[in-house]
Amino acid sequence: MKTLLMTTAAALLASSALAQSITVGAANISDYLDPGRDHSNVGSQFYYNSFDTLIDRDHSKLEPEWVPALATEWRLVDDTTMELKLREGVKFHNGEDMTADDVVFSLNRMYQATFAPYVVRSKDRLANFAEAVKIDDHTVQIKVERPEPLWETLVSLQQVMIIPEDYTKALSGDPDVAEDGDFEAFSLAPVGTGPYAISEFVPGQKVVYSRFDAFWGDRAPLEQATVIRIPETASRITALKTGEADIVTNIAPDQLDLINADPNLKTEGSATALFHVMIMNVNHPNLVDPKIRQAMSMAIDRDLLNEALWLGKAIVPSTHTMAEMGELHMPELDTFEYNPEKARELLAESSYDGEEIVFDAYPVYYTNGVLAAQAITEMWAEVGIKGRVNVTEQWTGASPELMARSWSNPMYFADPFGSFGVMWAPNGPSEGSGRFNTDAEYAAIWERFRFSEDVEARKAAYVELMDRIKQDPPVLPLYRPFESWGMHKGIDWAPQPGHIPYVLDFRAGAIALADS
Repeated sequence: MKTLLMTTAAALLASSALAQSITVGAANISDYLDPGRDHSNVGSQFYYNSFDTLIDRDHSKLEPEWVPALATEWRLVDDTTMELKLREGVKFHNGEDMTADDVVFSLNRMYQATFAPYVVRSKDRLANFAEAVKIDDHTVQIKVERPEPLWETLVSLQQVMIIPEDYTKALSGDPDVAEDGDFEAFSLAPVGTGPYAISEFVPGQKVVYSRFDAFWGDRAPLEQATVIRIPETASRITALKTGEADIVTNIAPDQLDLINADPNLKTEGSATALFHVMIMNVNHPNLVDPKIRQAMSMAIDRDLLNEALWLGKAIVPSTHTMAEMGELHMPELDTFEYNPEKARELLAESSYDGEEIVFDAYPVYYTNGVLAAQAITEMWAEVGIKGRVNVTEQWTGASPELMARSWSNPMYFADPFGSFGVMWAPNGPSEGSGRFNTDAEYAAIWERFRFSEDVEARKAAYVELMDRIKQDPPVLPLYRPFESWGMHKGIDWAPQPGHIPYVLDFRAGAIALADS
């Protein structure tokens, strides 16, 4: 009997340990892991478990509620300076203590970027941030060029998560100098301060998180979480049913019944805080006439796309804002509309002479992306536009040959600047890629929107920006896709409303396992 009891106890302990580990089958996995350089939909899944910012927010809430993270308190010293007191006793995953020097290094690698990928991210969202300086061992200041209306929002970005200075500098070349090679090496061997260390990373294939017992905050609920790439939807669902995976990502609505019909499985989903969009090259010789692009947009019945591809679960926007943006969400604006009769009229008035308009689409990156592209070209045909879908693995968004293509425009942070602005600000990525133009008037409107401290002034300026987009469109938001995750019923997890899209948050309070 004693032997039987000991054997049973051992089995229960083994079961408990096993229950603290999960495997996630993901549609895609990044080729690198560096929160500073990354802003992809794929990459956004992976950072919150292993890295921290100075200021965080309560991600269980839609409205921002700022909470201490690596900084325990903060205040504005003057209009252009924020001072932050650092949490003591924080350790990096490699055992080093976090210091004010690490914080200054991490911030200035972005604010004063020289590594090309950091330069891009710094320019499109952190251009107002001049430098971070060390005041003492537990105090830093952040200085901006102009008074900043979005202080906490921009100090809590993924791109300014904190990394270890000495470890990073020693990864290649001179250990006393931060070199490009150091940052490249860091992206393959990342180290942060979060509740899980990245114990294994196979680029494009696997990420393994292991509980970090020296974490400064609440203990991680999982001993280990392994994310493996399973690109095909059918294969992910099979992996879930056979037990190879405990959670799977990116399940389209028409596949949900296959999971929910299994008594051991369930799904969780939400309209993700990002738009699937159609972008148009305003500088392509055949699309220079804005009436052609207006017609291309007005011909698309986005509500029908929603019903056909998302079973009506997606959100079709009237303008380029989201509820997550709080007071800056303006659904009353009518920037984008379906009007096939008007599309025909515009086409007749335009310079369009029947030339083929090519719509590029990734084969698998976006859920329902190719199906949407095919439906869009059929809708074009109904108003007299000749279209063709070109399915390609290549990113063509910076090519002068680009005409139109599928893309996404995530909410990188909860403000129109964090979605529309990151892409279509003056000198931003869209203009820099040669597919969008701005002028002095547009830039002046942008400045009022970006830096006005009065919310009503910002809203008024954004209305003007949306009118410019309506008259000379470079983009059409199709919908906020309803993305779903499948999982075993013993797992209590769902995407949290305060996160940017796709975050796999396995921190304390975000996930629970019934068996543990």
